[in-house]
Amino acid sequence: MTVEELPENETGICVVRSHGMAPQKIKEITDKGFEVVDLTCLDVKKVQQKAVQLAQEGFLVLILGKPEHPEVVAIKANAQMYSENVFVIPDINALNLLKERIKEHKKVGVVIQTTQKLELLQEIVNNLIPISAEIKVFNTICKSTTMRQQEARKLAEKSDLMIVVGSKKSANTTHLAEILSDITKTLHIETREDLVKYKNIIENSENIGIAAGASTPDNIINDVISELEKI
Repeated sequence: MTVEELPENETGICVVRSHGMAPQKIKEITDKGFEVVDLTCLDVKKVQQKAVQLAQEGFLVLILGKPEHPEVVAIKANAQMYSENVFVIPDINALNLLKERIKEHKKVGVVIQTTQKLELLQEIVNNLIPISAEIKVFNTICKSTTMRQQEARKLAEKSDLMIVVGSKKSANTTHLAEILSDITKTLHIETREDLVKYKNIIENSENIGIAAGASTPDNIINDVISELEKI
């Protein structure tokens, strides 16, 4: 059962999901008498640790990612235990709003959400170079995410249609679809049922490539492949 608030006068086990959680929230859980099982992804833990390191070393900390994403929320909460100068940067517009503060601080540290695009990191760093006296950058994009994006790019270059399978709430799946749409025609679907809406596009495509997000179950991918074969 997923809960947003802990029930009163109960005990049991609370599992921290792979995105991680704010340290304050974990303390609240243990203070109420619950046992905590921390299943935070090791790659996410690494981002938290790097953000904390930067905060402790006096850097203004920039976390590249979506502000509302639970992974980013937890990274920010960890870094804010050691510094008030912690900011989430979803795009270049957000960075531009902070330019004067960055110039004043001089020391800038950067980490990035594990499922973000490399292009965002490159764009932000390129814009930081002229306005920062010292920059420390940790490329904390998950290796499997990077590899998936690279392989999908190669496949897209050979395809006149790419179908990305996975939840539209999943960051890595959404970014994968964004990347591939710059290369070829791309559809982002969640299940085989979604294919019906695009039957004409599929029937008029000769080479169709399929990619999926890290969290997409194999059975859903196989169902999509089976349905495509029928079409």
